[in-house]
Amino acid sequence: MITKLVQAAVLVAGGLALSGCQLGQQQAQSAAPAKKPPAADYQAPGSGNPPAAGAIRGICYDSSELATYNGRMLHQQMVVAVLQCQNPNGTRAYESQYNAYATKFAGELSTNSRNLTALSRAKRFNIDTVVTEFANRTAQKAPVDKEFCSRFLRAFDWANSPQVTQLSQIPPVYDLGPDMNVYPCPPR
Repeated sequence: MITKLVQAAVLVAGGLALSGCQLGQQQAQSAAPAKKPPAADYQAPGSGNPPAAGAIRGICYDSSELATYNGRMLHQQMVVAVLQCQNPNGTRAYESQYNAYATKFAGELSTNSRNLTALSRAKRFNIDTVVTEFANRTAQKAPVDKEFCSRFLRAFDWANSPQVTQLSQIPPVYDLGPDMNVYPCPPR
């Protein structure tokens, strides 16, 4: 009887020892990954397929209109990220990255604002409503996208990298256009 108890104890101890070794290996593998170089690889997957070309031809946005729209979308998303992503002590995690981005693209952001005003007249939308929608829809992603803050860190890294020289080179983290019935014009 004692022999069987000793055998069972050895078996349990051996199992625990093996599981401890595996746990140690998993912890080593889950250590912080090496920081990747800046790239525009942070964008969240899009939602659904665009409608048929014939259905959007009259309401679609050409490339310059889309660049203006996406530029403001990106900017509002960056603002939301600064407010949403915090350090463990409650301070804003990306404030310095945002300030660097805003300084780097100050001229383009100003031009984008004027272009958005002209676009709103042409497309007949209210700028305040659209900008608020950008902010609200982005803020709604924070609790459901486990990569929310890491996506924005990558976006800030990309925006502030030397190879990025124009606002149009920075895709919005979330392409909200299709959700707001904004589609690129199909090729003719």
